[in-house]
Amino acid sequence: MVTIEELYEIYLQHPQIQTDTRLLKPGDIFFALKGPNFNGNTFAPKALELGAAYAVIDEKPATSDDRLLLVGDVLTTLQDLSLHHRKKFDIPFIAITGSNGKTTTKELVHAALSAEYITYTTRGNLNNHIGVPLTLLSVRRDAEFAVIEMGANHQKEIAGYCRYALPTHGIITNIGRAHLEGFGGPEGVKKGKGELYDHLRDHNGTAFVLRDSEDLRQMSRGIPHVITYGIRDADYIGRVAPEETATANAGHKGGPGTFLNVEITHGATTGVIHTALVGDYNLPNVLVAVAVAKHFGVPDVRIRKAIEQYTPSNSRSQLLEKDGNHIILDAYNANPSSMRAAIENFAKLPGADPNKKILILGAMAELGPESVHEHQGIVDLIGQYPWREVVLVGGDFLKLRHQYKSFANSKEAAQWFHHAGIKDAWLLIKGSRSSRMEEVLATLQDQPKTSRA
Repeated sequence: MVTIEELYEIYLQHPQIQTDTRLLKPGDIFFALKGPNFNGNTFAPKALELGAAYAVIDEKPATSDDRLLLVGDVLTTLQDLSLHHRKKFDIPFIAITGSNGKTTTKELVHAALSAEYITYTTRGNLNNHIGVPLTLLSVRRDAEFAVIEMGANHQKEIAGYCRYALPTHGIITNIGRAHLEGFGGPEGVKKGKGELYDHLRDHNGTAFVLRDSEDLRQMSRGIPHVITYGIRDADYIGRVAPEETATANAGHKGGPGTFLNVEITHGATTGVIHTALVGDYNLPNVLVAVAVAKHFGVPDVRIRKAIEQYTPSNSRSQLLEKDGNHIILDAYNANPSSMRAAIENFAKLPGADPNKKILILGAMAELGPESVHEHQGIVDLIGQYPWREVVLVGGDFLKLRHQYKSFANSKEAAQWFHHAGIKDAWLLIKGSRSSRMEEVLATLQDQPKTSRA
């Protein structure tokens, strides 16, 4: 069997790793991972035919080939190889986890640091037990910073990632009611996400802590180095900018009050940052990006420019326009905390007439025994505001009595939307990834409205 040291020498010659033969490029190393419904070992010969330099397998091959590298377990080998690579660096590795906002925060921190330093980060949403090691192995020797997103839906998961990512700095965006089923309830969420703080506490690390969160303040006690951010009493302080100081939005379109404007009042002199983010709930995400970049010496003007140039994508708080409709598409993920924040922000959006606002919400996933109760809470919240229309889709929304339109799935909702002839309205489309709420817009040729002048 090949050793990690031997495999690492091969990796240095062929530093591109792939786990899917459909995405394979010549010269890649193919790792033959196994899953509930597939066995990558069976694809190893095909990977070599497609041009893979080597294939890492954990089942004895039928034919002899020096390019087939036998190991005890492919997944464990991938993780151990990423640890071996990680140990070659003496630079800040910043880990980010939390119930909501991980990817947006990761993108903002990456953008702000990249304004001054060579910075590598998680691509897309590769934040699990496969994605984290792949991200680590994508970090090249010229790196000055690495920003690693860590997702989790059960305890001990973050601790496992820390074992091979070895973060020096960490951010927990928030503690919300996400993945309640896997974590075993709200206290389980705190314990699971807090595993990042545990690592930092045990390894002389640094945490960037949201001062406004009592949970995070308590959980971060004992960490050797803590840098705080928030709306008051923090090292870095900011607020949603008053309208009189944020009348322009640096080239972003969308009407008054559509995008988040952030005024930094302490810790940096960036002034008002005109973002392309929709929702005041993104304020902490912007503040921590400012805090991280400023802490590491990025000039204020570069921080501001980097954050202002960031445009959300991949169905995360995207603002789209079609037929005069303003559409907020936030369909990548949803849990009770993020759903409530999105609804409340949309209800209070100053640039839109309440009689023109339409909610199209997909069910939330992985909530366990609390699921029906949490969905009822969302229905109750909806009833506190006026709407032109409310559409609830799938899952435990179907188990509730309510006065709103109801569809079994996003395809049915898409058919309704297609025939409804909605124009000149504001729409919030949100739901868990499993709800596939982006399909509601499948018949439209939407264009992002965050284009610049």
